[in-house]
Amino acid sequence: MNLLYRCCAGLDVHRDSVSVCVRRRAHEATEVAVEEAVFGTFTQDLERLREWLKEREVRQVVMESTGVYWIPVWNVLEDEGDFTLALVNPATVRALQGRKTDRMDARRLAEYLQYGLLRESFIPAKAIRQLRDLTRLRVHVQQDRNRAINRIAGLLETVNIKLASVASNIVGKSGMAMLRLIASGVTDPEELAEQARRKLRAKIPELILALDGRPNAHFRWMLEALLRKLDWLDEELARVEAQISERALPYADLLHRLSAIPGVDQTTAVALIAEFGVDMSQFPTPGRLASWAGLCPGNAESAGKRLSGRTRKGDRYVRRLLIQSAWAAARTEGCFLAALFFRIAQRRGLKKAAVAVAHRIALIAWHIIAEGAEYHEHGGDYFDRHHPERTARKLTRRLRNIGYEVTLVRHKQPVGLKPTVDPSECRKCARWGLPRCIHLLKHKGRSPAMET
Repeated sequence: MNLLYRCCAGLDVHRDSVSVCVRRRAHEATEVAVEEAVFGTFTQDLERLREWLKEREVRQVVMESTGVYWIPVWNVLEDEGDFTLALVNPATVRALQGRKTDRMDARRLAEYLQYGLLRESFIPAKAIRQLRDLTRLRVHVQQDRNRAINRIAGLLETVNIKLASVASNIVGKSGMAMLRLIASGVTDPEELAEQARRKLRAKIPELILALDGRPNAHFRWMLEALLRKLDWLDEELARVEAQISERALPYADLLHRLSAIPGVDQTTAVALIAEFGVDMSQFPTPGRLASWAGLCPGNAESAGKRLSGRTRKGDRYVRRLLIQSAWAAARTEGCFLAALFFRIAQRRGLKKAAVAVAHRIALIAWHIIAEGAEYHEHGGDYFDRHHPERTARKLTRRLRNIGYEVTLVRHKQPVGLKPTVDPSECRKCARWGLPRCIHLLKHKGRSPAMET
């Protein structure tokens, strides 16, 4: 095997100790010299580790991703920029049974790194990592808030207050006003129902019936405690949102372009930047990004038979984010992504269609971030315009199946479209009256939802 680095180090990181192995080979030598040491994980110990590596002229350092214990080691070694750091998934560097010790793990990591046998994990720049911490904290705070709301809804059911059966949001302005009165001791259903606002006032008779429960002192104490917790979570969420908005100011233009994708709002766009970063050098192609996010079919084949195409887990935050965006895009009228969703759903089902649309959103995001492109909407009838004959055959077959006799008369030009394609470039698209040559786009390998 070719030697990639003449001097490098492998770190086996634990909570209380770091085992280090340095491998070095001189230019003329044929043997590799190995030097090992063990350091603690206090800040002073990590600084001594950094100086120890500098003395041995180490530039390439690799470590495994072990919980959160690798993060302080990474931060100390990253501070002065003297090292090229690499993080690897422990699952890709498994030890043979009976050959697993901290010292041997560090030695194996250093050897694999020296010969270029490791696949590095994606670690963005510090500013992006800090934004990622905030967006993930927002997810956890929102989940805590949802749990508190569910507890309030369950508590109301215990005293037969059926507010959730009438109001779609029990913690909206109307619902919170009613809940605070209930916690303060008000039991009159009519007085509580008068707190309804706007559209909910049309349901006052139903509210009077729903609010006629049997609350007691214990229930009111529990409800007041949960409302205090919900208020605190709302304040915490507002603080996190303010911090995210401040950190996202340098990416205003990119956020605007990402938000143009159907199903992607400003909050989702910030989270995408936090997860993907703004430097796409780690993902040289759009497919690499989609694969990292866990949105590509898996490969499991034996004896020429495909066993499974199940997707891998990937980054659970970005995968969940993109699939939620896919469901939102599927509900957008006149949208290319919605047309793609239902086109796949009729053959493969709704869940697989959502994953496919999430995959497409990841590809579009790559083009926007890496190439500075802008999203161009081709409309929900894109596939009809792409293959008009196929669409005509399908619709004719459906009409005949329900007993209609169909006669097709073709217009010289599709209604509502102006022929802008030069016939010398593509006679078929010019005959169909398409504004752009879809075959040329296909040959160039460009996404039909992108225009750079």
